[in-house]
This record gives sequence, structure tokens and C-alpha cells, in this order.
Amino acid sequence: MRASSNLLLAFALAAAPAAAQDAAPDLAPLGVADVFELEYAADPQISPDGTRIVYERRYFDATSDRVRSNLWMLNADGSDHRPLLTGIANYGSARWSPDGTRIIYSAADEEGRGQLYLRWMDTGQTALLTRFERAPGGVAWSPDGQQIAFTMFVPDAPDSVVRPPKQPNGASWAPAPTVHEDYWYRADGRGFLKPGYSQVFVLPVDGGTPRQLSEGPFHHRGTPQWTPDGEALILSANRRPDWQHHRSDTEIFELQVADGRLRQLTDRRGPDSGPAVSPDGQWIAYTGYPDRERAYQCSKLWVIPRAGGEPVCWSENFDHSVGSLRWAADSQSIFFQYDTQGTTRVASINAAGERQLWAANVGGTSLGRPYTSGSYSVASNGKVAFTWSQPDRPADVGIWVPGGGQRITSLNEDLLGQRALAEVRELRWASQHDELEIQGWLALPPGEDGSRPLPLILEIHGGPAAAYGPQFSTEVQLFAAAGYAVLYCNPRGSTSYGEAFADAIYQAYPGFDYDDLMSGVDLLVERGIADPEQLFVTGGSGGGILSAWIVTRTNRFAAAAIAKPVINWYSFALTSDVGAGFMRRYFPGMPWEAPEAYLARSPIHYVDQVKTPSMLITGEVDWRTPMSESEQFYQALQEVGVETRLVRVPEASHSIARRPSHLIAKVQHVLAWFDRYRAED
Repeated sequence: MRASSNLLLAFALAAAPAAAQDAAPDLAPLGVADVFELEYAADPQISPDGTRIVYERRYFDATSDRVRSNLWMLNADGSDHRPLLTGIANYGSARWSPDGTRIIYSAADEEGRGQLYLRWMDTGQTALLTRFERAPGGVAWSPDGQQIAFTMFVPDAPDSVVRPPKQPNGASWAPAPTVHEDYWYRADGRGFLKPGYSQVFVLPVDGGTPRQLSEGPFHHRGTPQWTPDGEALILSANRRPDWQHHRSDTEIFELQVADGRLRQLTDRRGPDSGPAVSPDGQWIAYTGYPDRERAYQCSKLWVIPRAGGEPVCWSENFDHSVGSLRWAADSQSIFFQYDTQGTTRVASINAAGERQLWAANVGGTSLGRPYTSGSYSVASNGKVAFTWSQPDRPADVGIWVPGGGQRITSLNEDLLGQRALAEVRELRWASQHDELEIQGWLALPPGEDGSRPLPLILEIHGGPAAAYGPQFSTEVQLFAAAGYAVLYCNPRGSTSYGEAFADAIYQAYPGFDYDDLMSGVDLLVERGIADPEQLFVTGGSGGGILSAWIVTRTNRFAAAAIAKPVINWYSFALTSDVGAGFMRRYFPGMPWEAPEAYLARSPIHYVDQVKTPSMLITGEVDWRTPMSESEQFYQALQEVGVETRLVRVPEASHSIARRPSHLIAKVQHVLAWFDRYRAED
């Protein structure tokens, strides 16, 4: 995708939200206290006949400082909107029975321990189905509505390697050492992993004992899919003996319900996952690709006969990754979700590769930053329920029928209808490196029209295989409310622009994405929108890497706020929970095999060139980009005399803003740092 030279002058105004354009001048901007008032819709599940939708209504609970979820229901035309299950428990994962008379749902306590319940929709009667110590997941109804399949972690007893002496009565000894022998022994957000594996179970819905079907030292994750005859489950798993060293090399299996016999249906190097069984029982669709160990590869849609045979790619000429597969009722086409140009859509495709668009503005479930997101479900009559996204509102419930779609809830109108919000404009420009076209968005402070120079925050997304778009973002809105214009964009390496665009950073990251980002800043300076003396940069994870990289390359920014970065690729490779797998796709070898490459692309190597005041902020239990990365840069910046600050977020993993108070704290610390170096109006 190339841009003509005059694209540097392009400044396209996207359709601005009515709330932003027409807001009364006396409306207050969004404040940090408003964060606890936000709500959003998630996981909308339309009934089999297409008449009703059950969805998760999520909100920020100020008392527990957690995101909570209740279940609400409404008709497909938006009428009869009412609560179904509310309270302090987290209710979610509702799934309709095949005849639409019942739902299975989960209810989780404060520690996340979830149980499954059955609810009759006509009477509201409810039955507790499980009493597990660990939460089940991936629940699926059998075609006759008599059983459910699910996955659940089954612990293994750890090996006893030593036998300590008996403690004397009343003694208080130090905790015993812990022992790890697995290649993957920890995970961000979960900590050190307990021995055990995710297995597949079936359970009668009228009561009974769950029966474990899968076995062995392998994980069987995702949602098992029933065959229409009810005799088997289709699932994805990696059952290689060396799976820990090749975690993404999953295959599709058929698991017999009667006796647990397994039959492998696919066999290639690479991920094969997300299976869906056609209603006539003849075909199995799934997603995946033959793995070439690149930075990014498009996940294609494949179809294979259930009886056995060669898989056929239905999306060969479609240059976007596909996911969330659902067959149409006639078994002739498949619904799927994909990202394009920073937005999420739902479409269908048939064996001839012919596509039909069903929903164009899916998303709105990533409230912190404006990432693509969202989900959908399909009724037997073709109606599609999905999370409706727009720049000035978090996700609502949307419905799409042949001929068009509409939003049928307004969850935040009571709050955001009374706030002056940032106006979001779309931009496109040519990278100064090679004129590659880059798409971005500009959020203007409430009341500003871009006619005068403003302090500008360049906000960079993580990943790097991810995408921003015209989605509601609490962080962007709060930055704008503080008087900053905010530029966010999708530099090379981002998804939603095809495989070549996303793979352009193969063994070259960070690199020319710097030019993509700075070209957008230059455009706003040239247009008189950004004050060249008041430029600021921030980003998290991959955006933290690029923020750190930027301050080693230029002194144009007044200050930087670098969140959860990688500073030293050599140390990251063997301390991150994804380090080794990441390195094989971004570097020509492991650190001891290509030390020069690791050094050349590590911001720590250029710390003596940094002049920009730089704050670092990272969660103290982040295993993705460990705290030690931020500590290295902080200590190095102190050593060379650069003004710096280290903010440690207690109990926070890589998802630093998962808890509402941490989201607020992150924004406040970034703004406090930037305000310190911002010129007075």
C-alpha cells in the first residue's frame, strides 16, 4: 500500500460524533471520577430464533475496584430491556439452548471461581450444575439440549524431590522452596503455573457427574464443538510430545463422546484452531496458516470434510486474518470476524470466496485505549447481534439484519450525553521512509477545532501486531479533557492492513515504524495543529518500546511517558513469559546466536543520546515486559543525567489498567509528568 506524494497534505475529517460536534459549550469535560460511571456491552448472544439477546453489561465497581458483569436481556428490536441477573457476583458467558428455552451461564466470586447454572427462560427457575474448585470454560450445548461440554483445568500432583525433616512442635520455618522443570512455568497475569492441564468434560444438564473425555499431559483449550449427531466433539489441541517448545502448533481433533477416542483431522506445522462444524455435519471449518516463523502471518479460513480429506482455503484471496467462525444455517457459507483499516467487521464467505458484509462497526470493549475489539453471534434466520462501536461511546448492543444495522442500547447516554468529549478525526499520510500510507486519528480537546497550535501527545499502541481505530478510549478522552490534542495511529507492523504491512517489521523492529510515527507528528506541525515546542510521547508495551526508541533518536519531545517497555532485548528474551517464542519471529536467532542484532535494536544501547525527560511506569508483577526492563532504563537515565521518574504499580500485571483505579492512576501520572514540562497558556 503506497501513498502518493500529496498525501502529506491530506487531512480528512471523519464523520464526527454528534455528541462531540453539537455539545453545548457549558458541558463539563470527562473527569477521572467519571471512569467509575462507565458501562459497556460485551458478548451479545442472540436467541436461535433471532427474537431476543442476552448480553453482559459490564461496569466499574468503585467499592471492589474491579470490572463487574451482570446479565441483561432485550428484544432484537430494542424493546423490553431489563436485567436478568444482577448483583455482586460476576455473571456471564450466557449460551442459549438449541431450542431457545434455557440458558447456561456462569457466576464467579471475588476470587474468580466460577460455577455453571441452568436457567429456564419462561419461569426464571435456576439450577446449580457444578461445584468445582476451578472455573469451567468453553461451554457448548449438545444438539439435543441434554448435555453440555466444557473445558476445565485438572491439576497434577507435583513431584516430591526432597523430604525435609519434621518440624518441631510450635516451629515456624521458612516457606519451602518451589521447583520448576517445565519450559513454560509462568504467565503474565497468572504468575507461576501450577502443574496440570486443561481437559474436556461433558455433563448432563438435568444433574449428574461430569465425565472427563480427554487425557494426557496436553492442554485442550477453547470451546469444544458438537457434531450434529451428538456423537463427537471437534476441538483444537497441541498433543506433540515437545509441545512446550512449539506451543502454537495446534491441530484439529475429533473426540468421541462415548469413549474418548481421538482422531486427528489436520497435520501441518502451524496453528489450526477455532473449529466450527457445519449444521449438516459434513464439514469442519477452522483458522490457521502454515507457520513460516514470520513477525505476522494472516490466519486463513480452511474447510475440511469431517470424513477426512484435504483442507481447502476459502479465504485465499482475502488479505486479513479471520476468526470467530460460525456456519450459516444452510451450511453453504461461514460468518467470520476480521479487522480492516483500524475497524472490526463481520462478514460471511462461501466456497467460491464470495463475501458479504454483515456488520461494519464492531468493537468498543477495550475501554482503556482505542484497540479493535468486540464480538458477535448469529441466529438461525441470519440476524447478527454484535457490540456496536463509535468514537464517543463504549460498546452498546447492535443488531444487523439484511439491509442494515442499528444500535439498540444506549448504556452511557446518562453520563456521556452530559460531557463535552473530544472530536475524533481521521488522517492519512505518507511515511517519510518510503511513502507507505499510514492511517491515524486525531482527538481534539473539547471546544477546539484545530485552528491553533496545541500541545500534542503521540500515543502509540502495543503489540506490535495490534491496531488502533475510531473506538472510544477513556485514556485518550482524559488526555484531551486536560487540553492535549492526541494523535494515535497504526504504523507498519500493525494489523488490519494486510499481511505485508504487518510483516514489514520482520527482523527490523523497532525501526522504520519510527518514520511512520514522526511523519504523522510532522503533518500536524505543518498544519498548525501541533505546537512544535510542546510535543509529548507515550505508549505501552510495544508502544513503550517505540516511545523509548523515539527518545534515543530525537530530542523534539518535551517529555516522554514510557509504559511497560522492552529496553534490552537480550534480557527480555529469557525473562519474559513469551520471550523465546517472540525472538524467533523478530530476530535472526537467540541472543547468544545474534548478539549484535539484539544490541543494535535495544534502546539501552543508545541511552547516552537521550535528552528527553522520561518517566517509566510498569506493573510490579508484569511477566510480559518485566519490571527489570524499566529499572534498567531508569537506572541508565539517572546515570547519564536525564530527568527521570519510575512509577511502580503494585499488584499490576502487563494489563496495567485492568483495575479502574490503576487506569486512573496511569492517566494521572502521565498527565502530571507532561504538565511539568508543558508551557503555560
